[in-house]
Amino acid sequence: MLQTTPRPRLLNQIEACLRASPATVLLGARQAGKTTLAHMVAANHKDHHFFDLERAAGREALTQTPELTLEDCSGLVVIDEIQRLPFLFEVLRPLCDVPERRSVYLLLGSASPDIVRGVSETLAGRALFVRIAGFSVDEVGGENQDRLWLQGEFPRAYLSETPEDAWRWLESFVQTFLERDIPQLGIRIPSEALRRFWVMMAHYHGQIWNASELGRSLSVSPATANQYRDILAGTFVVRVLPPWFENIGKRQMKSPKVYLRDSGLLHWLLGIDSLQGLRSHPRYGASWEGYALEQVLTLSGERDSYYWRTQRGAELDLLLMRKGRRYGFEFKCTDAPRITKSMHIALQDLGLERIWVVYPGTDRYPMHDRVEALPLRQIYQACPELISV
Repeated sequence: MLQTTPRPRLLNQIEACLRASPATVLLGARQAGKTTLAHMVAANHKDHHFFDLERAAGREALTQTPELTLEDCSGLVVIDEIQRLPFLFEVLRPLCDVPERRSVYLLLGSASPDIVRGVSETLAGRALFVRIAGFSVDEVGGENQDRLWLQGEFPRAYLSETPEDAWRWLESFVQTFLERDIPQLGIRIPSEALRRFWVMMAHYHGQIWNASELGRSLSVSPATANQYRDILAGTFVVRVLPPWFENIGKRQMKSPKVYLRDSGLLHWLLGIDSLQGLRSHPRYGASWEGYALEQVLTLSGERDSYYWRTQRGAELDLLLMRKGRRYGFEFKCTDAPRITKSMHIALQDLGLERIWVVYPGTDRYPMHDRVEALPLRQIYQACPELISV
């Protein structure tokens, strides 16, 4: 079923990177669809080799004689879950530099270069990176927007026939992530301690990070809280959105905001199992904010993305810097959003080209000459200048 879900935008982006660079690295959370995408790409290459490091045979082939094995390959070479054997980055560096190179390399990883040491340095100038998120609204269709929001963007959760099936899959995902995936990265933290922290993070979803406050709630130090946050961020299940601040004569927030990247995981950790339950939950608005934020960043790419807030309360949920211009996004879970004082202040203080107010409805309409109410399902048609290529 996963194979039949079209993802043309990502496939085109991967193929473009393969043409432009000796190595392309797909980075994203476990089960986000990287392996399925890699198989789709491989199907378009007559000559290809696939090494799955989750399987003993794949690990064995690249453990004993990795240089000889890879030198013998031609065409597309796919290495899945490469963080399992990080020494391969050193092996790949000279292979990428061979003038008569016969292969291009597609590397799949579930941890950021900050966690898998040596990736950025070893492949600097040799690799392009593609961030892989779960399904987006344009891939599943706007009519499935609420299902994607409730069950989450992980393909297997979204494609589950019922929310109950999705929750069972998410429960298994969390258990496997904590008990197997984290230890495989060489991180020695009790799984139950990280689980408690993850649940607490769900309650802080969409809030400004306060390590001291969260640490007190869990009886750990602020340094430990920061360590746990960075582990979850480095494995792509938590987003740390940095603040934007500049000299505008106002005091501005300088701590990041934190979100769970997947709305389905957020709902599972909060015990929300239906749209009715979501609409009556205190984190309803924060859930929409995080869900819509991820959809916009899937569209635009993650670089140069910030939030902005002053000490006096003016704020902007998302600020994007693109080609020397500034664009703002507000995320409102309401039937008919209205312009606010904060939006006027953000337009003036930040010099924004425009603000899009993204909401769950279906009607697109102007709220100001530079502010527009925009249904989430229309962002790919309404914001072509922001589409990441």
